[in-house]
Amino acid sequence: MKKLISAAFIGFSVFASAQISLAAKANVLIPTSSASWKNLKTAATNAVEQEGKNITGFNVGLSMKIDLPTALYVMPEIYYTNFSNEFTVANDVNAQATTIKAKSNRVDVPVLVGVNILGDLLSAYAGPVGSFNLSKGDNFGDFVQKVDAKDFTVGYQLGFQSEIKKVIISAKYEGAFSKDQRKFINNIAGSSQEIDYDNRSSLFMLGLGYKF
Repeated sequence: MKKLISAAFIGFSVFASAQISLAAKANVLIPTSSASWKNLKTAATNAVEQEGKNITGFNVGLSMKIDLPTALYVMPEIYYTNFSNEFTVANDVNAQATTIKAKSNRVDVPVLVGVNILGDLLSAYAGPVGSFNLSKGDNFGDFVQKVDAKDFTVGYQLGFQSEIKKVIISAKYEGAFSKDQRKFINNIAGSSQEIDYDNRSSLFMLGLGYKF
């Protein structure tokens, strides 16, 4: 019991001495296949060269950074996220290609743990992100969504951020722990065409923030 009380007291003392800051943040979302430097660099370069045509969505939200007495910090966040996945498939009825653009709206709640590498000038972080789906079934051309998106999925984020006075610049990668499997079927009579895909895609995020 004494050890438990002592541990609780130490934990309380650490958080009592922690510095807390709030920030508003916004990110553009760019699809990427993995967190490799080559893929992230290519995604960012294409966004510039294509004038943002490969940007699939955005999110906006609030971030709380809790600086601990060490170089570590905890950063819970909450975002409203809007993005779309677009893919083209052959239609087995009229032999024409159909482009399906599946839109998603969700609330994302990352809980990140970071370490200050060069103080506020550069830090790295990683942690899980829970996503609450707000989208329902949709129709796309001759295709109808048969399986709705999951209400809740889990992913992970890792990245870097730099704080220059009150401005925050960030770059991070988001991957998935759980799938958001959806199925579309062709609603034309006599067609048996079905399309399965995972809407929890990997994303590269470039962001700006402002500390209050």
